[in-house]
Amino acid sequence: MKNTTILLIITVIIISAGAFVFVNGNAKENSDEETKGNNVQEITLSMRNYNYYPNTITVKKGIPVRIRLDNSITGCYRSFTIREFGVAKNLRTPEDYVEFIPDRKGTFTFACSMGMGRGKIIVE
Repeated sequence: MKNTTILLIITVIIISAGAFVFVNGNAKENSDEETKGNNVQEITLSMRNYNYYPNTITVKKGIPVRIRLDNSITGCYRSFTIREFGVAKNLRTPEDYVEFIPDRKGTFTFACSMGMGRGKIIVE
């Protein structure tokens, strides 16, 4: 009986911790840009009016940037490039991402591989 009670308490603690992580992770998911504890600037782009949204992103120099594309982005827009930083990758699912370290300040273009969808990334 004592072992069953201990096992039940441990199970409740694990489930509570998992629920906490799940709820907090989803609360942050809607932000366009955030710097997490692991010092990665995370950005999720979507599509509005046949272009990336947001189409202007501001990030900090020297801190890694991770960009994902949500489900609203289709076709050639999933082939994401930032030529000035050597980024070129086909992001097939929302779990795929590109990651790079912006090593210089300025305004740079991101686009699909065909140049139909475009935006700016401002490195401060």
